[in-house]
Amino acid sequence: MTALALSGLNVWFGDGPARVDAVRNASFTVAKGESFGLVGESGSGKSTILRALTGLAPSWSGAMSVNGKTLGHRRDRDFFKTVQMVFQDPYAALHPRHTVDQVLSETLKLHGFRDTETRILSLLDGVGLGPAFRFRYPHQLSGGQRQRVAIARALAPEPAILLLDEPTSALDVSVQAEILNLLMDLRDEHKLTFLMVSHNLAVVAHMCERIAVMQNGEIVEIMPVEAMRSMQVTHRYTADLLNDSINYVRSSPVDPSPSVERVDPD
Repeated sequence: MTALALSGLNVWFGDGPARVDAVRNASFTVAKGESFGLVGESGSGKSTILRALTGLAPSWSGAMSVNGKTLGHRRDRDFFKTVQMVFQDPYAALHPRHTVDQVLSETLKLHGFRDTETRILSLLDGVGLGPAFRFRYPHQLSGGQRQRVAIARALAPEPAILLLDEPTSALDVSVQAEILNLLMDLRDEHKLTFLMVSHNLAVVAHMCERIAVMQNGEIVEIMPVEAMRSMQVTHRYTADLLNDSINYVRSSPVDPSPSVERVDPD
């Protein structure tokens, strides 16, 4: 079954001479239970696709559907019970004057849940935070703890699909792996579908089964992650991304990886 489908998606900002075409003719599907990655440089249109799906980018054409239901230009409560998003910056995503309890209880009440006490404790436990964090404010939490709260809030409506917009790029390297492993565990536990945006190919290789490579607003290649790992790429831009990633790892003073030959597209 297809969880997400995009066909000929175009997204733009502004009008006339000031118009910017951020996404052009993007098409892909994500199967139920799959983890699908969007990769590319900053400004390639990856995050814009997530914003179009959630209704945060209102100027678009083409077709989008969730679980077979075609999306219009407005999103209703049923959509947000099915689809939730985890943003890049966990501090900006949380209200600075709301405690963790307020953040979670507000979301639960908005979606019609009554047993908020039990659910808040269960959500905190599910993301590795105990009841001691319940009445803390965002400034009293580390970056990793804030992102765990943001993930708990996304899980509160019991969605089937999570949109992940660079969920670890704003975090210290020491906690990035913890959050990624948490997301993988939650995916297995809740049978979630992931659509993940990242510029980090290692993260995508760890998290996803298939990836779409974006350049200047267009999808230039879609492939299984195994093809990326084995350097079986067909587009020059994908090869350049892989080579840049390999060169970055090689230049790291703590690089433990074996040597890797340069990638050339077929």
